[in-house]
Amino acid sequence: MITFTGRGILLDIEGTTSSIKFVYEVLFPFARTYLEDYLRQHWDEPPVAQARAQIARDAGTTFPPDIEHGLAPVCKEVQRQMDADLKATGLKALQGLIWQQGYDSGLLTSHVYPDVPDALRRWAERGLDVRIYSSGSVGAQRVFFANTAAGNLLPLLRGHYDTTVGPKRAADSYSHIAADMKLPPGEILFLSDVVPELDAAAAAGMRTGLVVRPGNAPVAGQHFHPAISDFGQIG
Repeated sequence: MITFTGRGILLDIEGTTSSIKFVYEVLFPFARTYLEDYLRQHWDEPPVAQARAQIARDAGTTFPPDIEHGLAPVCKEVQRQMDADLKATGLKALQGLIWQQGYDSGLLTSHVYPDVPDALRRWAERGLDVRIYSSGSVGAQRVFFANTAAGNLLPLLRGHYDTTVGPKRAADSYSHIAADMKLPPGEILFLSDVVPELDAAAAAGMRTGLVVRPGNAPVAGQHFHPAISDFGQIG
């Protein structure tokens, strides 16, 4: 049980609000399957061009700007980054665009744990400022919560942060988020299944809670973060 009387809650997604299995067995394979077709259809559109440019910067390389010569190397680099499970900004932006098309077409519906919708509504009724911080792009986060099996949960969230604010294992990232939320760090509770992320948030002064969900990786070693298995354990 976590007793929290602050004013803000910051949530991770994977392993916290949604199962790791859904991310790795549904979302990631979907992006792989539709990668080439999506690029063929949208190559010159500004969001895709921006994602391609960022992927090149993340990889320390350049790609030919035309689809005839650039498609193959871009696909190869994206597949390499996905194989390595990199939290690269360009990769996450492109994945988010592909998922957006999947959600729009009805091919994707997000999984959330049963306790999540009720908790989000309860926190909203209390006037808490609830936001998301994930390695997935802000665009991917928005479409994820707008298309869950429990309906559109996006109106219950006041903001979103991705790796453009900084790495999830760096204390400065959480300081920046607290400043953007206009709350003292001690007034914010960060919930995640990853101890190094919680350590970074705690170093920035935030309250923390370790979320233990089915299928999450076992937590090795000692830590000081109170553990919960259900958002109903926050009062």
